[in-house]
Order: sequence, then C-alpha cells, then structure tokens
Amino acid sequence: MSEPAARSALYYPFHLCHERTLTRLLESYASIHFRDYMALQISPMSGTTAYMDRMGDRHGDLVRAGRIVQGYHVSGSLDAEIVASVNRDLADPAWRSLFHRVLADDRRFQRGLFDLSHAMMIGGSTVPGPAALLRLIEEERAQRPVTVQDLQRMSGRRLSLEEGYDCEYALALVKTSAALAYTIRLSLRHGLNAVTDSEGHFRLLECTRLRDRPAFVNRLVPREGY
Repeated sequence: MSEPAARSALYYPFHLCHERTLTRLLESYASIHFRDYMALQISPMSGTTAYMDRMGDRHGDLVRAGRIVQGYHVSGSLDAEIVASVNRDLADPAWRSLFHRVLADDRRFQRGLFDLSHAMMIGGSTVPGPAALLRLIEEERAQRPVTVQDLQRMSGRRLSLEEGYDCEYALALVKTSAALAYTIRLSLRHGLNAVTDSEGHFRLLECTRLRDRPAFVNRLVPREGY
C-alpha cells in the first residue's frame, strides 16, 4: 500500500482482524479503526448475535496510544438509509452474481456467515453443515429476487425446510451487504480509508463503490501465508 502514514483506516467487514494483518496495517496507517460487533435485529422476534469482544481488549497499549480506535456501533435494527443501500445491492445482478460465486468458492467467506463444522437449523430441521451449504449455493438462488423486507417477513413465521433455505440465503445476503453499507457510512463520515484482508468482501464493496460512486478509498491487504 502506498498511502501516507498519516492516513487512518477502517478495517472491514469484521470487528476483529488477524494479528499479522493488524501489524501490516499499523505499518501503513497512523490509526486503525474497528467497528463493534454487528448483531442485527431483523424483526421484533428474530435477529443475529455476536461476541461482545473488541480488538482493543488484547491491545490496551495501542488503544491508549490512539493507534487502535474503536466503539463504532453497528448493531440493532437497520435504519432506512442502510435498508436502501442493502436493497440496491440485492437488486444488482452483478453484485448478486459475485456474492454467489464468492459464497461457493471462498471458505473464509463461508465461515464468516455459517458454522459449517456443526449441524444447522434450517426451517426447524437439523441439517449437517456441508449438506446445508450445498443447498445454499444452488445456482438458482443467485437469480431469485430478495429484499430486506422479504427477509423480515420470512423471519416472522414458521418455515418449511425449503423456505428455511431461502431465509438462510437471504440472511447471508443482508448481513454481508449491511456490513459493507456500514463500512461506506463510517468511511465517509470519518474520512477513513476502508481496508480488508478478505478478498471476497473487497470485491463486493468495489462492486457497490463503482455502481454508487461514494468518494472513499477501498484497499485490499491480501493474506499471504496465514
């Protein structure tokens, strides 16, 4: 990366990063900003959970020195601006096609959305993780229209097995897009470069950036050997 050291960066899409990534980022930026965990409220009766840890928990010295900045809240119900951004991604054939390819091919991307090492609850049925993934990456799902409102409706009722797969896929779409929408908001609001070591998320954010033209820098720091 060639940005001057005075520049600050927002790590995305997660609230924690690998220690080697942190070291590399600190070599290029004066401060690295981290969001708090993202726990989304999809409907009054459903949502996602996340660990309440922070990157600074292990690096108090860097927090005190201002090298790590944290405390950006991204949990709760999606506001109208984020919903609109997510729905634009979900209605974009290029974004949807890229999401589906990354979901099918990128194991790290998969792990960020699903715990495939254990059985998953799909529409009230218990399904082995690898078997569930095979159903979720069926090609027809990339073509099926989905909105945040569709997910909210599905989340508010009892689902069959087939409907459960639709709901899990829609939730993966919304979680991914919402994390990127918050990245754009925080980068613009605080004048930060957006940086990630996840190629899949980088490519998806680039797709949104090139479509909507928000004025921020998006950088990929590839993970090499770790």
